[in-house]
Amino acid sequence: MAQLDSHKPGFLITENLVKRFDDVLAVADVSISIRKGEIFALLGSSGCGKSTLLRMLAGFEKPTSGRVLLDGVDIASFPPYERPINMMFQSYALFPHLNVWDNVAFGLKREGMPSAQIRTRVDEMLNLVQLTAYAKRSPHQLSGGQQQRVALARSLAKKPQLLLLDEPLGALDKQLRERTQFELVNIIESVGVTVVMVTHDQEEAMTMASRIAVMDQGWVLQVGTPKEIYECPNNRFVADFIGNINLFDGQLSVDEHDRCEIATDQGVVHIAHGIGGAIGMPLTVAVRPEKIHISKDQPNARVNLFSGKVREIAYFGSYSTYIVEMTDGRRVSITRSNRSRLDNTDITWEDRVYFWWSETAPIALTQ
Repeated sequence: MAQLDSHKPGFLITENLVKRFDDVLAVADVSISIRKGEIFALLGSSGCGKSTLLRMLAGFEKPTSGRVLLDGVDIASFPPYERPINMMFQSYALFPHLNVWDNVAFGLKREGMPSAQIRTRVDEMLNLVQLTAYAKRSPHQLSGGQQQRVALARSLAKKPQLLLLDEPLGALDKQLRERTQFELVNIIESVGVTVVMVTHDQEEAMTMASRIAVMDQGWVLQVGTPKEIYECPNNRFVADFIGNINLFDGQLSVDEHDRCEIATDQGVVHIAHGIGGAIGMPLTVAVRPEKIHISKDQPNARVNLFSGKVREIAYFGSYSTYIVEMTDGRRVSITRSNRSRLDNTDITWEDRVYFWWSETAPIALTQ
């Protein structure tokens, strides 16, 4: 994925954008800035407001209040047909009675573009999505991935300033979706169009987007790169929503500039930085499963060392997950890479094991 200059001004900016449906707040005071050429994902569960926000960008919904600036122009009051924006829907919305070539050409013909220019543009788009050989086929003669690329070619043919993608890969099966993610990113980056995509699929957002906005109940809770969202969530919801994580509730017991300690029911957790909080304040310790070590033998670790009994083991090919139950009944998820095809670990069900993590692994979140 291409790296964008973080100092570039926003190309698409929403300012205090609000949308209410009667007494229901669907989008709550959203202010985001998206750079030109960026692939930006709105990520959240169903009903979080991401699709409503996308529809306001497209002009299908009028904001209750707030502004939408595209390249410095407030387009919040513009109807959809006056916006230099195209939207690609999950269903692709291809015309079944038109072949691939005519589907891509449809919008250009509606705009009255000269025939010679239409031919050049459509051929260029089909070449871009590697479907030149399928130009005369009907949509029903294509695979799901091919239909998705036709829809993308049609969306890009009019050279929009902004492309909106609504669950772009939702209609594809898992294997095809994973393969198509990279194809889609490569096509978008080769054109240089700015993209806002809506998805509930965390992996899709992490793979395709340069930055992600995590939404819940209409609010944007955090905006950041995939790495920032995963490694440095700024609240408990984001930490729990993105990937798998272990959460331990406790209170701040020590807080110095280079270290802190949090007392939990399972023991004291040491973290290699201070947080500038009040002693006794409630906090949640978050630790990713892949950052936890596990062994039947007691290690040399002096802090963040715990023990328990293995209750579940799941083999996923590249890694295995162990569910370890502590003495108080708290269950901890631990993952370990399967580095060797013939690696037969000696850890099995009902084994008593030790598990531990470094002081840099956990993060402290306000509850």
